[in-house]
Amino acid sequence: MLATLVCLLAAAVLFVSLSRRAGFGSILGYLIAGALIGPSGLGLVRDAHDIAEISEFGVLMLLFLIGLELRVQRIWLMRRTVFGLGAAQVLIADAALALIAHLCGLAWPIAALVGAGLALSSTAIVLPMLSERELLSSAAGRDAFAVLLFQDLASIPLIALAPHLTGGDLGATLHWGGLLKGAAAVAAILLGGRFLVRPLFRLVGGAKTREVFTATALLVVAAAAALSAFAGLPPSLGAFAAGVVLAESEYRHELQADIEPFEGLLLGFFFISVGMSANVGLALHQPGLIAAGVAGLLAVKAAVGFLLARLKKQSLHTAIRFALALPQGSEFAFVLFGAAAAAGALARPDFDRLALIVGLSMFVSPILFSLSERYLQPLLKGRRARPFDSLDGATQAPVVICGFGRFGQIVGRVLDARGIAFNALDPDPENVELVRKFGYTAYYGDPTRVDLLRQVGAGQAKLVVVTIADAAENLKLVQALRRAFPDVTILARARNRRHAHLLLDEGVELFVRETFFSSLRLSEMVLTELGFAPAEAKKTVMAFREHDEQMLIDQHGYYKDEKKMVQTSADMVEEFHRLFDADRDR
Repeated sequence: MLATLVCLLAAAVLFVSLSRRAGFGSILGYLIAGALIGPSGLGLVRDAHDIAEISEFGVLMLLFLIGLELRVQRIWLMRRTVFGLGAAQVLIADAALALIAHLCGLAWPIAALVGAGLALSSTAIVLPMLSERELLSSAAGRDAFAVLLFQDLASIPLIALAPHLTGGDLGATLHWGGLLKGAAAVAAILLGGRFLVRPLFRLVGGAKTREVFTATALLVVAAAAALSAFAGLPPSLGAFAAGVVLAESEYRHELQADIEPFEGLLLGFFFISVGMSANVGLALHQPGLIAAGVAGLLAVKAAVGFLLARLKKQSLHTAIRFALALPQGSEFAFVLFGAAAAAGALARPDFDRLALIVGLSMFVSPILFSLSERYLQPLLKGRRARPFDSLDGATQAPVVICGFGRFGQIVGRVLDARGIAFNALDPDPENVELVRKFGYTAYYGDPTRVDLLRQVGAGQAKLVVVTIADAAENLKLVQALRRAFPDVTILARARNRRHAHLLLDEGVELFVRETFFSSLRLSEMVLTELGFAPAEAKKTVMAFREHDEQMLIDQHGYYKDEKKMVQTSADMVEEFHRLFDADRDR
């Protein structure tokens, strides 16, 4: 066992590192590692079944963490996307894939089951893939999450009914007692989580022993999954339900912190086990059939996703991102097809082909998504034409705002409240589309281009406000303004102290560090809550502000000398302490 563990960890470290360095994310690395060391590869690890059983606990913990994020209010807000978009994706993909399966020779009942299994996507692949690229909060990420949630819910009855959906009289073969048993298990998890688990965490938390709290968290996941499995339901349902119950508890953040390290490692082992289970020999014997199956699965699901996203009026690049996030098969497909094979409804050769197609789709999908993000998405964003790309109709305004994101929009709203006209130029066409719906004069274009700056009136404006978030682009724009319009007054957003010094190098003295004033306001609130009088808290913060701003100016002459910067910072902090000590002694 120790040698097996060494092989697993060594393969994971090597191939995940290479995959991430190549820009394909960690999932592809795990899959390659599994295929290479598994029985069909080098044969370094032979017993893939035992590893899969252990690693499936990672999937359970992933679903538990998903449940922790799904507070009731959030589910209610997502209901239309979950049950609208999610249901449409599953039903349309199921119908298309079932038709293809039937044309390939499968009877309609089993073809419907195969279509349903292939319609599901991998939660364990999609969420980490989107999270690594910080896309979960994007429009495509939110829609993908909603579809995955519906699929997780839909997988429960599919797996439970798999032996009965493949022929015969459903009413005669269905064990209603089993369904009642499953319903009772779900009710027990929900009620137990509410009335038993929370008191248990209070008791364990009172002991102030972190490892016991962690063990309790793992026990909750394992117990909920075991209860679900005992009732004949997918263990993942129990883990998910337990997370939903505890989502509203005061222990939610602590549970996330304790579970995530285990979830990440075991989920990696799960993907290794998927790679190990791939029947490479079958792919070599029937390469055309397997390749056609993988290509057909990816194409059908991507087409369905793209169509639904466009019907939802998503932009082209968002629709493509959504479509390419979900085309792979699901880990639940292995369970679903396994249940059908165990019941004799699915022939073993068909099961092997389907399992290989699902496994290879999980292998190929991250590659397609990574290639799209690296090459296709920048191309789409850079070349999309919009009716407002032309700036010929821009009217003169006293203020030009370059960068109209969350920072620039606040400046614009204040100006608008006082009836002061402005022109905004922003490089994100989606953002421009959004703000124009609210009546703001914003144009899509690169603010660092002098010809566009001239068209929005930067040469005649009283002020040009630079609020671009990226420090390098921000500085590039300031330099362009200084060269083309030397007399214009520039007010800039500074990302940090070094960026502020670079702006001073360009002669820009009117700037605001982007988090400085909000941090000061929060500091004032902290002091007030600690018992300081409001006037005293305000006085302290104002004194700190004046001191820090003066220090920034004083250090500009030697800000590239790190040693001197450290020394003068320490000296100024000491001076600040003496100032408050003297004030307190008065």
